[in-house]
Amino acid sequence: MNNPIDIIAGLGVVPVIAIERAGDAVALADALLEGGLPVAEITFRTEAAAEVLAIMRDARPELCIGAGTILDRPSLERAVAAGARFGLAPGYDPDIVDAAKAADLPFCPGIMTPTDLTLAAARGVRLAKFFPAGVAGGPKALSGISAPFAHLGIRFIPTGGVTEATIGDWLAIRQVIAVGGTWIAKTEDIREGRFADIAKNARAAGAVAKEALERRR
Repeated sequence: MNNPIDIIAGLGVVPVIAIERAGDAVALADALLEGGLPVAEITFRTEAAAEVLAIMRDARPELCIGAGTILDRPSLERAVAAGARFGLAPGYDPDIVDAAKAADLPFCPGIMTPTDLTLAAARGVRLAKFFPAGVAGGPKALSGISAPFAHLGIRFIPTGGVTEATIGDWLAIRQVIAVGGTWIAKTEDIREGRFADIAKNARAAGAVAKEALERRR
């Protein structure tokens, strides 16, 4: 099975999704696959998250599924049990980093400042989520924050405030392997059954990311 981080880096964009009903899991997975974006970060912001992951794992194994908003050990354990292949968090918690390592789950904790990154790097973190990316100052801020750590080989997934129009700006930074896209499959679109729109959003975001990655090769 391919490394999930390599899959993410190859696509350049990850749909970040808060889904309310497990019954929408397969339709959501199919929309992402139809849009040519076979990856999903299912955030643990809803009660349905773990069940959604398990359904996607069993029904659409070709989709690379991960868990977001992992804030505590129980959420991490539920995510792993449900088949998550990677995990992310909005902030840095050394306990969760250690637990993810013990579970052999590729994990991406959130950072926003040089202090956050210093602490995470000391714990062995080499892939971090820059969050909230827009509020934290955009691509220019990440370039400045990451510069003193470049020799460590730390890579990033900016999320929060990223748009289709700014994908290229983020991916122009070589340390950025992908962006997190909350606009691709919005909660309200899933709730209202607008899966054709989600497939369209996925296709458009994937195309922009692919072009951006090709430009920097």
